[in-house]
Amino acid sequence: MPTARLPLNTITAFRAVAELQNLRAAAERLHLTHSAVSQQIRGLEEQLGFELFERRGRRVVLNPAGAALLRSVQGALAMLDEGVQAAAAAAKGELPRLRVTVLPSFAQRWLLPRIGRWRERFPEMPLEIETSFRAVDLVREGFHAAVRQGVGPWQGLESERLFGLPPIIVVGSASAARRLAGAQPEALAREPLLGDEDLWRDWFAAAKCKAAIRSVAVFNDAGLMLQAAEQSLGLALTREILAADALRDGRLVRLSPISIVHADAQPYHLCYPPNLRDWPPLAAFRDWLRDELERSMRELHPAPVKAGRGGTGRRRP
Repeated sequence: MPTARLPLNTITAFRAVAELQNLRAAAERLHLTHSAVSQQIRGLEEQLGFELFERRGRRVVLNPAGAALLRSVQGALAMLDEGVQAAAAAAKGELPRLRVTVLPSFAQRWLLPRIGRWRERFPEMPLEIETSFRAVDLVREGFHAAVRQGVGPWQGLESERLFGLPPIIVVGSASAARRLAGAQPEALAREPLLGDEDLWRDWFAAAKCKAAIRSVAVFNDAGLMLQAAEQSLGLALTREILAADALRDGRLVRLSPISIVHADAQPYHLCYPPNLRDWPPLAAFRDWLRDELERSMRELHPAPVKAGRGGTGRRRP
């Protein structure tokens, strides 16, 4: 059946019922009566010639045909929603708001400190950031992009690797660095340790040091752990990128050249629905992210100064 014969309001009703699995709840979302939504679903099934739902008491659950249709219409309706929002923003002389979901630690330790430069570069392009530990359904929940850790692929999304496996390094406060200046790895084992004990065992093994490991505090968020380290509550093992600003500013100090890559470490990706690949706000965000990441890498690993002919490294007057 040609899709042009399917009224848009019927497809919208279908999506609401499929997502909520309840006709009454879908009716409330759409500001319609229960009978009106029920009639639209029944009419859609009659037009298609097959059922889309299984009725289980008050619940309506997608059957395989309904699930296949939902996967198709979600992207199309998302495009329509974006189009309406873009048109409304253009009518007001504004750019549409870019909604991004990211991991809390990445947002707190790396992304948010750079938002000022985003606003300087794109003053008319509003950015909305939400943090979440879970893999948010971008289309269903109205997000344009996500910064995720993983190997992919993510169903229904395109992904681009931002950077690979970040090295894990040991850091401490400036006062801890002064106290441990020149110390061997064995000395670090006598300090209060923050975070996962297995990760510390891996680090001490890489340092060829046998040590009894006992962490004084474990965190479910790396950003909180790094705050604790900054406040001299203990030493922390962290992904280098998350400590980039604190290392640059001296709030944290790298305490050893030894680094490890955790067995479960995963690269960071930018994920987005395929239909938004060339959308100007997303393209701007993607380019800005890459520029900022390159800047962070240069700050973390500055290029060595080349020595002059005399080997002193000094410039001639």
